[in-house]
Formats: sequence, C-alpha cells, structure tokens
Amino acid sequence: MRITTTSARRRRAGYVAAAALLGLLAAAGSPAYAATDDSVGRAPDAPPAGHSAPAGTAGAAQGTAQGASGVPLGISRLAQGAGRQVAITIDDGPDPRWTPQVLETLRKNHVKATFCMIGTKAQKYPELVRAVAADGHQLCDHSVDHDVTMDHKPVAYQRQQILDGKAMIEKAVPGVAVTYYRAPGGAFTPDSRAIAAASGMRPLGWSVDPKDWSRPGLEAILSTVQGKLPHQPTVLFHDGGGDRSETVAALKEYLPWLTEQGYGFSFPARTTP
Repeated sequence: MRITTTSARRRRAGYVAAAALLGLLAAAGSPAYAATDDSVGRAPDAPPAGHSAPAGTAGAAQGTAQGASGVPLGISRLAQGAGRQVAITIDDGPDPRWTPQVLETLRKNHVKATFCMIGTKAQKYPELVRAVAADGHQLCDHSVDHDVTMDHKPVAYQRQQILDGKAMIEKAVPGVAVTYYRAPGGAFTPDSRAIAAASGMRPLGWSVDPKDWSRPGLEAILSTVQGKLPHQPTVLFHDGGGDRSETVAALKEYLPWLTEQGYGFSFPARTTP
C-alpha cells in the first residue's frame, strides 16, 4: 500500500509540473498586448477618409511593454501632463485648401496639435509639412497612402507603409522628428506597433472621435467633442480627405470653449502610460 501511494503521489506531482510547463509555454507564445489592437471590432469596410475603430481607453498593460527604442508598444490615447489637458490631433493631410485654415485657427487660439500626415500627400505638398513644423506642431506618420486594410496585409507590407510614410514626411522637413504613428482607420496590429515603436514612433489612437470626416454637421461635431470628456482626452479631427469646412468651423468654436472650461493643450503621451 505504501509503494502504491508513493507512486500515485509521484504521478500526480509529474502531472502538475507538466501542466505548469505547458501553461508557461502557452503564455510565452501569446503576445500580452494583442487584445489592445484597434483592429478588433473595426468595421472591415471603413471608408478610406474615415476612422471607425472603437475609441476605448488605454489599458494598464499597454504602457508596460516597450520596443527596442524604449518607446511603448501600447496605443497612446491620453494627453501629456497632469490635470485638464487635451491633445488635438489632425489627420489625413496635408491639404492645400484646409491645412492652412486649420493652422490659422490653431495659431489664433495658441494651440499646438499633432498632424498625422499621409506620406504621398506630404511628398506632394512639402511646403505644408514645413508650415506645420514651423508652427511648433508635432508630426505623425499616417502611412504611405491610408490603406485601412493594412491589418490584413503581410508584415512586409505593413513595414513598407509605415517606414516609407515616415521617410516621405521626414524628407519634407529634414531634421524634424516624426514622433507618432497612427494606423489608417485604427488598423493596428502587434507587428505594426512594434515596427513603429522600433523607429521611435509611439502608436497613436484617440479617445474622442466626432467623425468629422463624414460631415455630420457642425452641431453634431460640437455635441460629441463638448460632451463628457474622458480624462486627458486625445481628440480626432481631419484636415484632408474631402470637404473639411465643418471641421474648421468646429475648431473655431471648440478651442475657445476648451479654454473657457479650464483645459490646457498638450501633445499625446509618448512614453507613458
């Protein structure tokens, strides 16, 4: 009886050890940050000029993983600094008609924003890239040509879209850093975020999306951006992809309103969380 009991105990101990080892191997094989991708729940038929990824909030795990450059792999959705700070982001330009109007509005309100530029447009309008940088705004890579299906493409294609887009922007303003990468339509993947972070760009999301690209009307835009704002919000607007007259009109009302509410303006968080 003693021998049988001892053997059974040994077998049970072996099963426990094997199960523990399999658990460790499974954990190692699954990226801890995979669930933070904006591509989860994103409409597959998102229009090229728009963004339909869920707004969400920054998860605690996003800020813990870092790429080789030290830039976090997680998607930034918070404004830098403490207190009532807002990060204004402008997508899909530069555009010769709308970017100057957005710049003028930002200038009048003493606001610095982050411009997420499409590489081919930066290549076509380098003088607008220089104007944005000269006003002290941050630059963000928005890929070569705004392919919202990037998350379904090979890693080599994603790398080309990200790195070539960054290079096109940098060529327009030599020596000026491109500090963020925003996936078109929020089509992030673990690979795309790692590629961006390795080249010094923080993956950039948003926490407030008025869908101004769809031209829902000035009142609808203002209702969204003046609604209950999350903590240190990153707000999404557009200066490219179509008629942006509603966006310009909304910024002219929204920026003074934020100041009246006691908000300050900063750039999206780059290092934490």
